[in-house]
Amino acid sequence: MNTVFAPGCALMVYKPASAKKLLAIVQQELGAVPAYLTCCKHPTAFAKDTRVINTCPGCDRRYRELYEHVSTISLWEVLANSERFPFPDYQGKAMTILDACPTRDQARVHEAIRTLLTRMHITLIEPEHTKEHGRCCGDSFFGELPLPQVTEQMARRASEMPVADVVVYCVSCCISMHIGGKTPRYLVDLLLGEPTIPHTRDLDAWHRVVDDFVEQH
Repeated sequence: MNTVFAPGCALMVYKPASAKKLLAIVQQELGAVPAYLTCCKHPTAFAKDTRVINTCPGCDRRYRELYEHVSTISLWEVLANSERFPFPDYQGKAMTILDACPTRDQARVHEAIRTLLTRMHITLIEPEHTKEHGRCCGDSFFGELPLPQVTEQMARRASEMPVADVVVYCVSCCISMHIGGKTPRYLVDLLLGEPTIPHTRDLDAWHRVVDDFVEQH
């Protein structure tokens, strides 16, 4: 089986250095796995029986649904049972979680992420609507509703989070929780022991930067 690592456009925009660190981690776990930087929204020519390791839930869904000869596995699943990775210790810090929309029917992803949080000694306080019952962070309404209504949706979803620190594994969810007044804790940052610093509260600017990156890749 041919295996590639796709960090996803949003991570490449947010913290390209982290994408390089993750590639090194993947290679330590699985050997000589190359990076794949072509956006999942563009046609691809994967070899037959290709497995895509991803961090982006949108990438996971597109590769899984659009290509019969492609399988996906999240980085979270790769690391959940790792005997090499040096998990940071958050000493029981209480956090909640926002499950990304594209993973709503992917229990494998939900469980792997919760295993990672346990291994980092994070005390997880589940929100009422979680896993397969999770609700959109609000970003899916961007471009469909006027901007004030989109940010209202984000604030409403953020208000459902039972504690201030919210684990997210989608960069757009990170921006949404930031706009909604919560403290996003991006899973990549948690694993690497880094702070989560959303670039902006300006949704137009954020989507413009990501769309430009997508067009170029």
